[in-house]
Amino acid sequence: MIAGTAYSRRAGGSAPRHLRRLPVPQTTDWADVQVVGIPRALLFYRFGVLWTAFFESIGRTVVVSDPTDKAIADEGDRLSVDECCLASKVFVGHVESLVGRCDAVFVPCYPTSDHRSGFCTKFQSATDMVRNTFRDDKLRVISCEVQNARKAKDVRRAFCDMAVRMGVTPKDARTAFKAAWDAQRAHDEALASAQERTLRRLVDERRAADAAAAAGDDAVVRPLGILVVAHPYISHDPYLSGAVIDSLEEMGATVVYADAMDHERAYKKSFEFSGTMPWLINRELIGSILLAQDRIDGIVLISAFPCGPDSMTDDAIMRCIQGTPILNLMIDAQSGTAGVETRVESFVDILRFQQKGGYVHE
Repeated sequence: MIAGTAYSRRAGGSAPRHLRRLPVPQTTDWADVQVVGIPRALLFYRFGVLWTAFFESIGRTVVVSDPTDKAIADEGDRLSVDECCLASKVFVGHVESLVGRCDAVFVPCYPTSDHRSGFCTKFQSATDMVRNTFRDDKLRVISCEVQNARKAKDVRRAFCDMAVRMGVTPKDARTAFKAAWDAQRAHDEALASAQERTLRRLVDERRAADAAAAAGDDAVVRPLGILVVAHPYISHDPYLSGAVIDSLEEMGATVVYADAMDHERAYKKSFEFSGTMPWLINRELIGSILLAQDRIDGIVLISAFPCGPDSMTDDAIMRCIQGTPILNLMIDAQSGTAGVETRVESFVDILRFQQKGGYVHE
């Protein structure tokens, strides 16, 4: 008996959908797909290494769409309904840019089977959205349904079933998945190690600066560390967040990426903040804040208008994360960046002023 449900095998009931084993595909209707297109958007920035390595390991050619530019963003905006968030519109633009460049576009489905590590509905509906949007272009879409992105066996099942439909033997599919999973894990570990090294360097440089200041060196500049908190498809897309990152670095701040920190540690840490938050990536971002908070000087939240999960979690962060200055930025389809750059520069100036002692009260 599953707690909280009325399901019972003996009683002849059927298991909840997310607990049922999906049937192994009996067809090979995707066997002729030799060139797979992958949009450089949304979860590509989280699982792109896995996806690319898997298709290449089963002998397919992978074509990744070009980096986001104004043309891609504008085309996505034209093809999308107004209610879509900016990130979804950009995704549609990337799909459109792959039309005619591949045999099929890969658009996976990530439903929510674990209510503490789920995804926004746009990741659940992406496959149907693309098929419907491009139905007149006869765009071919291949997909798989990943029940729980944190469990290797669930991801393996989805990808191996898809590979069978592509004419790959189950054994070869499992071998390809292992190679792809290991590649993604190595990539994630390298990113996490880089963030940890940066945080350690910031601590060491602060200590050295404080020691120099105590010795009478008035010219010493204390390093400034900024934690950028955003979904990876925002923080690592230069078109969407480049103005923010560039402004921070031009003003001498050291940037640490919350989404690139150790995912497992951040996920577990997030439960100190909330036991009910349903979104995996938002959990990891909040967990990363808690892991890094005592080693950074400020936090920059970046969200794509009008992101539903971020509208809730960013508000909770602003209210509940105490002791660290936070700048909350919302980016939209407007191409101008002057306002964003001004806000970033003002934020950094305030942090520098606080480092020097801030306001003096007599």
